[in-house]
Amino acid sequence: VQLQASGGGLVQAGGSLRLSCAASGRTFSNNGVGWFRQAPGKERDFVAAIDWSGGSTTYANSIQGRFTISRDKPKNTVYLQMNNLKPDDTAVYYCAASRYSRSSYYLNEYPYWGQGTLVTVSS
Repeated sequence: VQLQASGGGLVQAGGSLRLSCAASGRTFSNNGVGWFRQAPGKERDFVAAIDWSGGSTTYANSIQGRFTISRDKPKNTVYLQMNNLKPDDTAVYYCAASRYSRSSYYLNEYPYWGQGTLVTVSS
């Protein structure tokens, strides 16, 4: 599975962005998909994940209530809607496809990764 993340950019605090993760090569409709982020000098952290059906989602505490993950299976795309962005949300955001169908925050369950998209939130 090849993944392409897009939608990052520069936004002011309180603003919104929607990230997209599109799959090519083969569908990831049977895979859980996650979003992770990595700020400069920090480790890659879990943000949100969705199971194969779209019926189960998992979120990091830091973004709970502000971000929403969803998937459009006919379009083979997963989205991350980010609202009320804060400067601490500044990072490169990566999407990844799991080897399992469930949603999961375990980074080592994700063998397929996109290239990342930069989100910068100014104060």
